[in-house]
Amino acid sequence: MTRKSRRLILIAACGAVLALALGLILSAMSGSIVFFRSPTEVASQAVTPGTRFRLGGLVKDGSLQRGPDQTVDFSVTDTNATVQVQYRGLLPDLFREGQGVVAEGTLQPGGIFRADTVLAKHDESYMPREVADALKAQGRWQEGKGMVDKGMVDKPSPAAEAKPSVGDKTLGQRSER
Repeated sequence: MTRKSRRLILIAACGAVLALALGLILSAMSGSIVFFRSPTEVASQAVTPGTRFRLGGLVKDGSLQRGPDQTVDFSVTDTNATVQVQYRGLLPDLFREGQGVVAEGTLQPGGIFRADTVLAKHDESYMPREVADALKAQGRWQEGKGMVDKGMVDKPSPAAEAKPSVGDKTLGQRSER
């Protein structure tokens, strides 16, 4: 066997090992990949029951119902379609009707989404990127105005809108002695 053929065999063996490692990594990650869908996509694309995905939109006003053992039923809407969601567990403190939400779980055979994780917005101007993109695609979102000005989300309190002035000594500036 020549020196050149030994190198080719070594390179081929290393390539095969790398391909096998890449295949194992991709197969392991395929179970953790979760796609985002809006309620309109769920209704129009006939999602197969048992499919795991993230559902995002706004919590529909008047749909929140609390049951025994920390069970919660609510509807998620993107103003075109609505999906019923069932969740068991503690909801985030900022979760309420009319607010942006992303729920991760599976679609049940009856068309009900069974969530195992619920994420809510964290301040007055936040909207999950996927939800904002879906609302932008429908023409329901205006850049810079957001959901507050469209009347779809509660307006922030005046205290939350108050901004400290530049000369304000409470901003951490050193005091003069």
